[in-house]
This record gives sequence, C-alpha cells and structure tokens, in this order.
Amino acid sequence: MSANLIKYPKFYFDGKAMFKIISKEIMAHNVKSYVISAPDIAKNAKAGQFVMIRVDDKGERIPLTIAGADAANGTIRIIFQEAGKTTKHLGRLNEGEYIKDILGPLGIPTEIKKYGTVVAVAGGVGTAEVLPVINYLRKEGNKIISIVGARNKDLILLENEIKQNSDELIIATDDGSKGVKGFVTTALTELIKKGEKIDMVYAIGPVPMMKSVSNLTKEYSIPTFVSLNPIMVDGTGMCGACRVTVDGKTRFACVEGPEFDAHKIDWDGLISRLSLFKELEKVSDEKFANEGLHKHNPECRCHKK
Repeated sequence: MSANLIKYPKFYFDGKAMFKIISKEIMAHNVKSYVISAPDIAKNAKAGQFVMIRVDDKGERIPLTIAGADAANGTIRIIFQEAGKTTKHLGRLNEGEYIKDILGPLGIPTEIKKYGTVVAVAGGVGTAEVLPVINYLRKEGNKIISIVGARNKDLILLENEIKQNSDELIIATDDGSKGVKGFVTTALTELIKKGEKIDMVYAIGPVPMMKSVSNLTKEYSIPTFVSLNPIMVDGTGMCGACRVTVDGKTRFACVEGPEFDAHKIDWDGLISRLSLFKELEKVSDEKFANEGLHKHNPECRCHKK
C-alpha cells in the first residue's frame, strides 16, 4: 500500500514521563479498570481510539481501547482482561504505581453522526470499549439499543453505565443467569424479527462474536461496523503487523481503523493471523508465572505477616 494513502496519527508521548495509576478497580474475575494520569492523551482522546501501553522497559507493547477520558482531571480509563503475560503483569500494579509508556490517542475516531436507531452489541470487555461510543452517538440524537453479552451474570460489565447511556438495554448470558439465554446474536435476532427498524449496528468484542454479528446483519442488509484489535507492535503504521483484508485490500488497523465495515472484512484471514503466535504466547505466559514476578509487589500476600 502506498504510504501516502495512510493518514498517520497525531499522538502524545514523553519518553521521560511515567503514567501514574490514580485508581484501580476489580470489575469481574480477571477484569480490571485503571484510571491513569495522562493529561495530553485525555485532552485529545475521542471515542473509538486506543493507546499502546508498555508496562516496563522489558515489556511488549499492547493496544488497549480508551474506555473514557476526563480532560479536566487529565486522566484516561482503561479496562482490560488478564489474558496473557503482559495483561497479567499490568494487572499486578496498584494505585500509586506507574506504567512506563503510554502512546496515544491512536486510530481514527468513531464517526459520530445521526444514523437513527443504532444497536450497539458488546461482548466481554468490549462492553467497556463501546461505552464512550454510545455516549457520543446518543448525544447526537440517535436512539441507542445496547445488547451486552457474557458467559454468566457475574461477568456482565458496566451494566448501570451502559443503561444510563442507552434508550434500551438487553442482556444476554450463555447460561441464562440474567436476561436472554444465549448469545448476543440470539438477542439481536429477536430484535430484528420483532420489527425494530435498525439503521446501524456497532459491534465490539471477541472476533468470533463480531463475525457472527456480521453474518447475521449481512443477511438483513443492516450496515454494521466493528472495532478490531489485531496483533500490533508499534501502533503507528510502521510495522504492518496489524494488517487485515477489507474489501479485498490490505488495511492497517492501527492507522486506518480500528473500525471497519464488518461486511467487507476477511474474517477467516483475521482469525488465522490472530492464531499465529498462540504457542509463543503460551510459552511467555508460563515463563512469567514461573518467574513469580508478583513476589516483587509489596502489596501481595507473601509480603504480609
């Protein structure tokens, strides 16, 4: 792809800065929320954008969606699930401690305009990522119907905040412990079949979930956009690791996304790329666990008498 076709982002980063964790909240099993001091990022962040985070000098960079920004207080909010070595390392930090590097805001912001009725579909930690999007879409005059899914009721995130920013909230759990029994596509299918006029669907969550939503809405010709979180190294369009095929063309999710027309994505190709480093990720995770890095944390139990 010609470089002049890519609009590189304006981001904010100070190599000498450290980013202080102002507050920490455990939201569900292995899911944590941090409010972090990052004044320049907070001042410039928009819905749909993300940051690249490096926990320490030896850590890898990972992308995390900005779940909220408070320009007045100079803080951003991230919500993440401890799934691998880096997110587990991040999750062991405490209030008052520092993250080495945060780069952002990155990515093209969500296009906020009047669509009509927007159905926001979120699964897992995608619920946190969809929150700022529906907030701004509702302010623009859209009717917001949110569908939030999880394996069980204990894993539903931000229920009250999503409800406050929606005209209607539908919850779906795999085990039926709350709301509709089934997947988010179960709830979306019921909504479509009862005759709700849907002008746009916005989905974010695990890739298989987004693929299923895309297949469903394509059948009914409902415009659908998704936010992708593929493998990223630098987040600025230089490495090409985040490439995804959209409408037969290679696109870079970090600078040309992260949002794309769901019906034009090569989902099978994306799923294949995401599985490339599974074994190496497993090795890294096991090594981290064996090293017992948590023992250096003075807040953990092994330091308490």
